[in-house]
Amino acid sequence: MRNSKVHAGNRRTRSSLWIIILVSLCCFFYVLGAWQKSGTGRGDSIALRITKETDCTTLPNLYFETHHNRGDNTLTTVRVFEPCEERYTDYTPCQDPSHAIRLPKENMVYAERHCPSEQEKLHCLIPAPKGYVAPFPWPKSRDFVPYKNVPYKSLTVDKAVQNWVQFDGDVFKFPGGGSMFPQGADAYIDELAAVVPIKDGTIRTALDTGCGVASFGAYLLMRNVLTMSFAPRDSHEAQVQFALERGVPAVLGALGTMKLPYPSRSFDMAHCSHCLVSWTSNEGMYMMEVDRVLRPGGYWILSGPPVNWRQNYQAWKRPREELEEDFRKIESLAESLCWEKKYEKGDIIIWQKIASSSECNRGKDKSIRMCASPADNVWYKKMEVCITPHSEEETRPLKPFPDRLFAVPPRVYLGQVQGITPESYQKDSMLWRKHVNAYRRINKLIGSGRYRNIMDMNAGLGSFAAAIHSPNLWVMNVVPVVSERDTLGVIYERGLIGIYHDWCEAFSTYPRTYDLIHGSGLFSLYQHRCEMEDILLEMDRILRPEGAVILRDNADLLNQVRKIVSGMRWKTKMLDHEDGPLVPEKILICVKEYWVGTGDDSIL
Repeated sequence: MRNSKVHAGNRRTRSSLWIIILVSLCCFFYVLGAWQKSGTGRGDSIALRITKETDCTTLPNLYFETHHNRGDNTLTTVRVFEPCEERYTDYTPCQDPSHAIRLPKENMVYAERHCPSEQEKLHCLIPAPKGYVAPFPWPKSRDFVPYKNVPYKSLTVDKAVQNWVQFDGDVFKFPGGGSMFPQGADAYIDELAAVVPIKDGTIRTALDTGCGVASFGAYLLMRNVLTMSFAPRDSHEAQVQFALERGVPAVLGALGTMKLPYPSRSFDMAHCSHCLVSWTSNEGMYMMEVDRVLRPGGYWILSGPPVNWRQNYQAWKRPREELEEDFRKIESLAESLCWEKKYEKGDIIIWQKIASSSECNRGKDKSIRMCASPADNVWYKKMEVCITPHSEEETRPLKPFPDRLFAVPPRVYLGQVQGITPESYQKDSMLWRKHVNAYRRINKLIGSGRYRNIMDMNAGLGSFAAAIHSPNLWVMNVVPVVSERDTLGVIYERGLIGIYHDWCEAFSTYPRTYDLIHGSGLFSLYQHRCEMEDILLEMDRILRPEGAVILRDNADLLNQVRKIVSGMRWKTKMLDHEDGPLVPEKILICVKEYWVGTGDDSIL
């Protein structure tokens, strides 16, 4: 009888504990909604919905903190990171103009990645500009950007005639114009679509060289084409920053001396509109690099110099003979690359890369050599004057999008990714559907339009991006160069985009360019490679105020992360794996607090 009373007391104690846990969870998500609130100067009011929509009862029971934390003292000795000086508001560590000015201009060396040494790294928090607000939701963000977020007006003057961007009160307006399409990107794309199969899902991934404010990519998104836009950080200040504020995929980059950080046979279409690349220099090396990343059967579009040189040489202020020679060389190189001209009218030429290598006779130039090095070994590798070969098996057409999103990619069924079979690929896709469903239960703003620019820092096969896919968002799939497997080609074959990167260095983007950052196993991967603090500070730099982070990893590493970010103005919550507390892998949810610079190196 006495024992039964003891057991009853224990049951009452456990019941009280359950109630406390559930109440704590509800309070946490109430606070989470408050952190992501907006209105005047503090983000988007849609964030408040998390308070009402989060179903506390669907979350796992949090035994984790009691069982795995090494006591409360893990968070007592926390380093507090101070704000950086106001002049670092738009700091891009590996494309820093103050360093670039000392580098050679030849072959765009100054615009390539040149990262700071360990001694030069900043160990402070990059402030947002005073008055910063959450971007408008897509598709409104395509056409309007709050002035306070990117307070630079030079492009409104320099490109006024071409309708790149206009200043209107407290916003920038983007009419969709470009250097070669001042009347609008839609009309320009309509002309291309008469030749290039944009409408039926055949063209899904595109590369835009020298993208400006990425209006070409912005309007292609409305046609379900996902464009990787890139441009250097140069005299046209904030062009890539504008693109990302608009909710358009873009990175800082240039065709210089290094290979582009994308795998071979990635893009269905490549584009250059007045991008000012010297295509005929270095023995045609840049056209060969485009050929490397262009899928067999893909299209290359060139508009602007030297196309239509007879009509435009005076406007371009270049000698007629020079433009004529450039044009002749481009046509000769295209023939050597086995690109077939499909269209030439006015300022536009469209070539198609021949799908079958057996049909290519390399034209008149028999001196061009084939590359010997692995096609996708590109990180900090010098560009080569050679043609990247491909086998006949690799020329098989992909399924139209969206069917290709979950179809087994060619690189998988051809056995080109070590350890990945069609069965394991399908299993991975199913697993990430389950994970993403759990994320949606935790934060129902996912998929609502609140998070537009999303990054997966350790993308694997791209299954997170596939599971979260929506017209209202896009995912930058990052494959770390230290990964056991090179999976970025698979990601592109799924109709997604991504990039190679090493997280021991800064990413090629401006501050505050991602709304949601995801990382699975990232800190396990980098545990003995570089400092966790450096990676987290870089995440803070590229994450918007009130942006969210979802991390999956083992408990000890996530506890270390949690300790560091508590000194970075992040709020955190640790959750068990969806399958329960006995699974060693845990989930860490973080939200970056809203704070901005004030102009006097203090903060709000």
